[in-house]
Amino acid sequence: MKIKIEKRVFEHKKPFVITGYTFNTSDTVWVTLDHDGHVGRGEAMGIYYNDEDMDTMSAELEAVTSLISNDITFDQVQELLPYGGARNALDCALWDLRMKQAGTSIWQYLNLTPKPLVTVATVGINTPEKMADEALEHSKYAKLKIKLSEDDPITRLEAIRAVRPDASLIVDVNQGWTFAELKEYTPAAQKLGIEMIEQPLPRGKDEELEGYKSLVPLGSDESCLDSSEYAVSAGRYDVINIKLDKCGGLTDALKIIELAKRDGKVLMVGNMSGTSLSMAPSYVIGQHCQFVDIDGPLFLKQDIDNGLEYKYGGVVSVPSTELWG
Repeated sequence: MKIKIEKRVFEHKKPFVITGYTFNTSDTVWVTLDHDGHVGRGEAMGIYYNDEDMDTMSAELEAVTSLISNDITFDQVQELLPYGGARNALDCALWDLRMKQAGTSIWQYLNLTPKPLVTVATVGINTPEKMADEALEHSKYAKLKIKLSEDDPITRLEAIRAVRPDASLIVDVNQGWTFAELKEYTPAAQKLGIEMIEQPLPRGKDEELEGYKSLVPLGSDESCLDSSEYAVSAGRYDVINIKLDKCGGLTDALKIIELAKRDGKVLMVGNMSGTSLSMAPSYVIGQHCQFVDIDGPLFLKQDIDNGLEYKYGGVVSVPSTELWG
């Protein structure tokens, strides 16, 4: 088995702002596995709020390269690395390689008939006027995800709703509110037709949601990193957001899907940004999700070859096998 680990930076069209962070680039790590002419690829952004970056992920991967052989299993990858970006890149590269070696597709292997997904387009934090302008710029997208902080969020939502009365809206707070603020803002959010509020409270400080019935469904993102954290989040949230960079790849994501289906939980697939190579395995997860956020390539000045096509309404093309899987 030949293993290549690369750091690849993709420039954004403009800065992307969320609670506490501004992103100007998508800084990725690529893993390429090559065995007897069959090549599998995986891409990761990592968990930025856990201080993962290209250097830390590359170091994690370099430390285990001698243990990666052609007969390594998906379960062994889970044991080799902890959840996070490094494992995601390796796990997704292995899935891609195994499909190429078997001469099949991920859809045939998982016995799925892929349906086209409709992604949200994300509006970053800015002034109410500029957020409304960006919502208009995304007029071809039927669904929007609005990034908010504690800074006058309802005024921003009202500005967006005024120019996009047609749009389906969800909100992502990225841990930016207190429980008191959540209760204060939720009635107005409900009146504005917000369909879901993602991660309103900080990770590790959301126990107040136990037994709380929100007027607007609540989603768990930072509070549910991988399948081992599912049970606690399932008791506090209506929606579980699966991100491959958090849970460490497709293998653990499939476990979360199984648990959520058992419990009747609503699912969302999200992303940390990145190219279409990051979105392709997320597309598999999206087949099981009510909420779909795979718009990472829309932030980039240039996506990779054989990338996903983003069509009118937010419909995203099924990944080609040349891209992944």
